[in-house]
Amino acid sequence: MNTLPTLSFLFLTLFGLAHAATFDITNNCPDPVWAAASPGGGRKLNRGETWQISAAPGTTQARIWARTNCQFDAAGNGKCETGDCGGVLECKGYGQAPNTLAEYAIGQFANQDFIDISNIDGFNVPMEFSSNSPGCTRVIRCTGDIIAQCPNELKVPGGCNGPCPMLKTEEHCCNSGNCGPTPLSRYFKDKCPDAYSYPKDDQTSLFTCPTGTNYKVIFCP
Repeated sequence: MNTLPTLSFLFLTLFGLAHAATFDITNNCPDPVWAAASPGGGRKLNRGETWQISAAPGTTQARIWARTNCQFDAAGNGKCETGDCGGVLECKGYGQAPNTLAEYAIGQFANQDFIDISNIDGFNVPMEFSSNSPGCTRVIRCTGDIIAQCPNELKVPGGCNGPCPMLKTEEHCCNSGNCGPTPLSRYFKDKCPDAYSYPKDDQTSLFTCPTGTNYKVIFCP
C-alpha cells in the first residue's frame, strides 16, 4: 500500500498548524459580551474570560468583534442588539453593524500579516488589537467615547453606526473605489486615529506584523 499521500497530507497539516496564528480574545468590559469571529464562530465571554481561536496562513477578509445585549436559547438561537450574525451563537458569517471590528489577513505578501481595527461598520465596544509575540510590538487601539457623542444621524441602540451602513450613499460607501473622508468619517477618525474611518483610509490604519505572530484582541482594554 502506498502511504505517500497520507504522509504528505500529515506533513502539510502539521506545517499549517505550526504556522497558524492564534488570537486570544478577552472581555474586560463590565458586562458580558458575545465574542464573534469569522472564521471561528462565537462564544459568550463574561468579564475577565478569554477565548482562543486560530487562523491558518492564507486566511483573508477575517474579522473579530463583540456582540452586546444578546439572548440565546439552549440551541444557540437568538438575537443581539449589536453585532448580530444571523441570530445564532456560532457565527457563520459577518455581523450586523454597528460593530467595532478587528480585521486581519494571515501569511500575505512578503510573509506579512495585515491587521487593522475598523469603524467603517460603526462602533459598539472599545477595542485593542495587538501582537502577542515578541517579534512584533504593534498595538492598535480604539477607545474613544464614540457612542456618547455619536452624531444624531448615526445613533442606534447600543452603538454608533457607520456612515456607509446607515446612509448607504456612494460618498460614504465608496463602491466605485474613488472617495475621500467626510465630516462623518472624520468624527470616527478624531476619536480613534489608528482605526479605519472610511474605505480608503489605508495609510494611517493598516498595519503589518511578520507571519508567525500571535495576537490578542481585548474588548474594553
